[in-house]
Amino acid sequence: MDIILVPGLWLDGDSWAPVVGPLHEAGHTPVALTMPGLGQGAASSSGIRLQDWIDAVIDAVDRAEDEVVLVGHSGGGNVIWGAVDARPDRVARAVFVDSVPPPAGSGISEFDLVDGVIPFPGWEFFPDEEVRDLDVPTRAATARTALSVPAHVPTDPIVLSDERRYDVPVTLLMGSLTQNEVEGYVARWGAYGDEYRKIRDVEVVRIGSGHWPQFSVPERLAELLVAAVR
Repeated sequence: MDIILVPGLWLDGDSWAPVVGPLHEAGHTPVALTMPGLGQGAASSSGIRLQDWIDAVIDAVDRAEDEVVLVGHSGGGNVIWGAVDARPDRVARAVFVDSVPPPAGSGISEFDLVDGVIPFPGWEFFPDEEVRDLDVPTRAATARTALSVPAHVPTDPIVLSDERRYDVPVTLLMGSLTQNEVEGYVARWGAYGDEYRKIRDVEVVRIGSGHWPQFSVPERLAELLVAAVR
């Protein structure tokens, strides 16, 4: 099975390196993507939108011979859900890593612009519960390789139009939340709850990590990805 791995903001395809080997060993073909405009200045990236990131995933889906599994970490969850909407008949499963399927019209988040791009804001920006399991060397190494994001990508509203996306099985691999906790949260999140409840086959698995399990518990994440693909 081709498993297309979509990183979150500021991360490139190499961020998936700790899980690529185990996926290969399990007989799958992992394809780790780097999104358009990542690390580029405003002069060359200002025209790149969220849809360009979604289109990059759609292109990877179209290059595959058979059905694929899409995996999106954090903001990459919005990206893969857009691709599911565009190719619902080609996606065997969508896996969200510490993320949830977004409703139409929502963005990823807002961050400060610096020189027309969005740089990595530093680990101190994030809540303690999200970074608690990242040791100092891991934080330093990841911060050194973090790349700026095109200005419009995080705030562009996602466009969704094909209700067949609800037929695609979904797995949520959540850092610290159980299924009951996830469902309790989304019930209070308005349109996010509506989107979640329309998915016909959804499972939630707790990783037992912070927000970046590919760095803190890669073996556990790889194990859960293999189990989700089944």
